[in-house]
Amino acid sequence: MQSLWMLVSAFMFTLMGLFIKLAANEYNTGEIVLYRSLIGVIVLLIISRARGQTIRTRHLGSHVKRSAAGVVSLGLWFYSLTQLPLSTAMTLNYMSPIWISLIVMATAAMRGSLRTDFRLVAAIFAGFVGVALLLQPTIDSQAWGGGVAGVVSGVFSAIAYMQVKELGSAGEPDWRIVFYFSLGGVLLGLGWVAVEGLHPLTWRGTGLMLGVGIAALVAQTALTRAFSLGNTLVTANLQYSGVIFATLISMLVWNDWPALAGWIGMLLIVLSGMTALRRPSATT
Repeated sequence: MQSLWMLVSAFMFTLMGLFIKLAANEYNTGEIVLYRSLIGVIVLLIISRARGQTIRTRHLGSHVKRSAAGVVSLGLWFYSLTQLPLSTAMTLNYMSPIWISLIVMATAAMRGSLRTDFRLVAAIFAGFVGVALLLQPTIDSQAWGGGVAGVVSGVFSAIAYMQVKELGSAGEPDWRIVFYFSLGGVLLGLGWVAVEGLHPLTWRGTGLMLGVGIAALVAQTALTRAFSLGNTLVTANLQYSGVIFATLISMLVWNDWPALAGWIGMLLIVLSGMTALRRPSATT
């Protein structure tokens, strides 16, 4: 049952994406990262103090690695959300199982223990064909930077997920994992706005940033709980419900209907990711 938290996470991440796209006309990506992360840090500090919990940890190194990968993925993903249709950006971020498979295969190859799994290779290839189909009809030449950012964000997301599982196995509570990730996001956001500047908050902007921060906090906590306590295979498959949520919201809010090639691309990415998760080398 713990894996069902991923459904909550996927829906709340989609809501966060909606708020980000609405805020993108007024604020740069660094500001959105900063406010999203700062809200998480403040709320978690208040809750931890009220419960008598401490942010001290014996796994600081693992938190640093998880946070570094996570905030890079976050920054790239937020940028892609401002440049691409919501359904496209969300789908690209869900390529993490494919990247996890590639990382596992590369690690096995370096250790000299790689066994070629042709179904897994076919799934990975199909996933990248899906990316090409998804991006080609949905974005113009000026938005390809957002497409590249979305693809690379999936790489760092895969690394972050692997670190989440490691921290969960070490006994770290989910709220503390999210706290250090949010703290890393604050540092990234501060560096970003130091370069690009900070815009004044309007009432509308404040509402949108609160929406981003609260939705992200709930989504991240639910995701961390699902991956650290639930079945990894079931959890990772349930994340693809986010593609459905994002596509529905894109159609309802922006009347953004994917072209046929886009539908096929999303289907290929989802199926290849689910296939990768079911191969033994992907779940080791």
